[in-house]
Amino acid sequence: MSVANDSPIGVIDSGVGGLTVVKEMLALLPTEKIIYIGDDARCPYGPRSVEEVRSFTMEMAHALCAMDIKMLVVACNTATAVALDDLRGLFPFPVIGVIAPGARAALRVSTTGKIVVLGTIGTVKSGAYEYAISALSPNARTISLACPLFVPLVESGQYKNVDIRPIIKSSLEPIAHMEFDTAILGCTHYPLLHDAIQQELPVGINIVSSANETVLDVQRTLEELALFTPFKKREAPLFYTTGELDVFASIAQDWLEIDQPDVRHIVLGNPDPF
Repeated sequence: MSVANDSPIGVIDSGVGGLTVVKEMLALLPTEKIIYIGDDARCPYGPRSVEEVRSFTMEMAHALCAMDIKMLVVACNTATAVALDDLRGLFPFPVIGVIAPGARAALRVSTTGKIVVLGTIGTVKSGAYEYAISALSPNARTISLACPLFVPLVESGQYKNVDIRPIIKSSLEPIAHMEFDTAILGCTHYPLLHDAIQQELPVGINIVSSANETVLDVQRTLEELALFTPFKKREAPLFYTTGELDVFASIAQDWLEIDQPDVRHIVLGNPDPF
């Protein structure tokens, strides 16, 4: 690889959900520079076609490639399910997704092997979590539930100031009487709704986010490729959004506890070669 160790790590998501991964990166990778692109203007990705999601994901990846990143983190479950293999075949830097780490984290805490995946329509349709979990534990039983109303609650900022409990309750009703011991938040937006989701699940259910496990994968990859940034004062993360600056900045400040985050607008092209 021709990139320098002090090159940034790129992170992409359909919107603000990937900030849950960035939060873990800030805690575990204190010397790394982060550049983030959230495609808020076209969020949510879940209901979109495979072709659209792949195209949008490629646009973000190409934009970050032009910024000389040394690694790409696809902090979006839908994009991971649709485009991870394509990204890995196209770019020279390592590409990390969020689904395999989420599956590992769930199996680590589950004692019964009965796991529920809460995800977008696209992630659920892809069957990516079922495949990842069965590859690691063939006897595990996975139930997937699409929760299409969750992402808009986060992207709009309503989760901070509106009573979202009725929406959470009705969305989770199909699994209310099922037997399981672990629930995967299979969309990086969902951890921002963690407390509300927990209140509507049976007592004692393990709730797993892929964010921490994904960053451990990033950490291992940096070590294996000798790509850690030498110790220095951290540079503030740089955020790009295709949507509204104020909305993105408000959520970033709330979730990451960063005063006046550096948020800029970006217009994405269409370099998808597929």
